Amino acid sequence: MPRPCEADLCDSDTMTAAQLQIRRVGIDTWRENVAYLHRDCPVVRAAGFQALSKVEIHADNGNGRQGILAVLNVVDDERIVRSCELGLSEEAFARLGVADGHAATIEHAEPAGSIAALHRKIAGERLSREDLSAIIRDIAQARYSKIELAAFVVATHQYELDRDEVLHLTEAMIAAGRHVDWHQKVGAGPVVDKHCIGGIPGNRTSMLVVPIVAAHGMLCPKTSSRAITSPAGTADTMEVLAEVALPFDRLVEIVRANHGCLAWGGTADLSPADDILISVERPLSIDSPGQMVASILSKKIAAGSTHLVLDIPLGPTAKVRTMPEAQRLKKLFEYVAKHLRLQLDVVITDGRQPIGRGIGPVLEARDVMQVLENHPDGPSDLRQKALRLAGRMIEFDPDVRGGDGYGIARDILESGRALASMNAIIDAQGRRSPQPSIAPLSFEVLASEAGIVIGMDNLRLSRIARLAGAPQVPGAGLDLLKKLGDAVQVGEPLYRVHAAFEADLQFARKQADKHTGYSVADGVHLPAQLLAESSLHSF
Repeated sequence: MPRPCEADLCDSDTMTAAQLQIRRVGIDTWRENVAYLHRDCPVVRAAGFQALSKVEIHADNGNGRQGILAVLNVVDDERIVRSCELGLSEEAFARLGVADGHAATIEHAEPAGSIAALHRKIAGERLSREDLSAIIRDIAQARYSKIELAAFVVATHQYELDRDEVLHLTEAMIAAGRHVDWHQKVGAGPVVDKHCIGGIPGNRTSMLVVPIVAAHGMLCPKTSSRAITSPAGTADTMEVLAEVALPFDRLVEIVRANHGCLAWGGTADLSPADDILISVERPLSIDSPGQMVASILSKKIAAGSTHLVLDIPLGPTAKVRTMPEAQRLKKLFEYVAKHLRLQLDVVITDGRQPIGRGIGPVLEARDVMQVLENHPDGPSDLRQKALRLAGRMIEFDPDVRGGDGYGIARDILESGRALASMNAIIDAQGRRSPQPSIAPLSFEVLASEAGIVIGMDNLRLSRIARLAGAPQVPGAGLDLLKKLGDAVQVGEPLYRVHAAFEADLQFARKQADKHTGYSVADGVHLPAQLLAESSLHSF
């Protein structure tokens, strides 16, 4: 039943034209402020509000007048909001910062000042530094609706940003949030980080690289986004072990004490416009080169990194599928990084198959911990790739000679110092107890023919893992039992699918029945890359 309104707010004779009683509506609108008014609300009739209008809401929180912009939904059901109430989504309620039942005013919002620039981009025009700065400032201040955000994402994907537009977009995204200066806080030397552009399931090298580099004594403040189109991101996987939603000041304390962290960047207010854009890129499955470069580099520079190792996996089902495409992306990253005074080492790696065995947060966390513990079951490909990347980062240390980094990283891992470093970071961020477990429902996907595994489709395997529930269900995903070059018999399992719910299990089974994601040959005519180690393995 709807709750009664306070008389002085419901009475049309005493209620001001735009003053209403706030009602917290328990709807998650994912990084969009949404307001709800009843169709019979006097304000709707008097002000001519329509559904999807942009409105401005103000309330006095005791420390002054607080305001937010929101998109309006008009409802007919009094169980959602009554005619004297102003409903707010979870996001809008949190941003306004006043109590349920508080009085608020609502009025028409002025259009965002950068809309004209957005329209020019939609028409395919090149945008200036000032244009992009205005757009990102309005996005960070929540002045764009999801429709307008989607228009910007699609326009910059359709009409690819040139290298100067990417530079200006990156600068604008950095300026819109906070920035850490580790030299003031810690008196640090190189502040290092590592990032992968994504697209390869199970590629959790960051969770190995950070504790190795931190144990070496270098600062590595790793902030990551959650998964956009993959079954798990670094933040999703680290969240199996520890808290990742760290406020800015807490993040600084952890890095100061432990030389590193593995945190989600969304709560630290580092490049906040990026997280808003990602909320639209995720459902659209869009990750254009310009947006990718700006997203990655803005987060790294905002987090105070001075040196970055960037991993670009290359393979037939990776984000980057040809060497010329990889080289173009490498040059774009290098152009922007150079102008922002970030020392960048771009590494093109083998992206023909998933890294490790697990796909999904819990399964990937298992692989990481097995490698850190020097367990014999630890995936060797994950171990080797992480050591090589960590070695490149360690070579940013002016006291380390070029070529010595790999050996130093290997010694840190094998001695147990990396495991000790990881446990210290986990404890500092807040160890999860109990940790999520592998989802209980499962089935195995079997080989329909005998031979050698000659292909693994990253996209199909990722989709099956997502349909099984990953990353929203941490224990869902795939456990790979065969990799490229492995022999397989008819009826032998290729991988095991884990899910928490029967419906998810059936969604994944239906997709796997269409195509397993594996290609098997009879062993007579194998592709040349399987007869000799790929040159990408050695970077």
